[in-house]
Amino acid sequence: MAGVYLGLGSNLGEREQNLREALRLLGNDVAMEAVSSFYETDPVGYLDQPDFVNAVCHGNTDLDPREMLDLAMSIESQMGRQPSFPNGPRLIDIDILAYGSLVLSTSELTIPHPRLAERAFVLAPLAEIAPDWVHPVLGKTARELASASGYDGVKNLKTLG
Repeated sequence: MAGVYLGLGSNLGEREQNLREALRLLGNDVAMEAVSSFYETDPVGYLDQPDFVNAVCHGNTDLDPREMLDLAMSIESQMGRQPSFPNGPRLIDIDILAYGSLVLSTSELTIPHPRLAERAFVLAPLAEIAPDWVHPVLGKTARELASASGYDGVKNLKTLG
């Protein structure tokens, strides 16, 4: 089994319920160890859209990284995510943030997530559940990365629900 960290986000429909449903579906193939609080966050890139609700989960899986990506994409599709433009609104988004200490770069998948260290909306929940997790490329902990991000766009680090 491998440990996997996943980032989840939603800014359409019942945002919190969308995250809960994605977590439930992921639980069929990922033995969940921890789920962060839900954080309301500003959109990044394309700003003319509703705020997001984001969370991070950690679990163990027998799936290899490609199978994990296929599962995430399948759940997004099953839940009704429609193709959109980069940084556009979405019903559900599931990203592989890290897969054990693996460093991987292919045309389809980069692990750890290439923008992980730049995104406060991922770093705040990651630091909540795994403050001592070490980024396998940067050598910094989730706590250090989150602190350096200044938590921009994470509304008062307020958790929802």
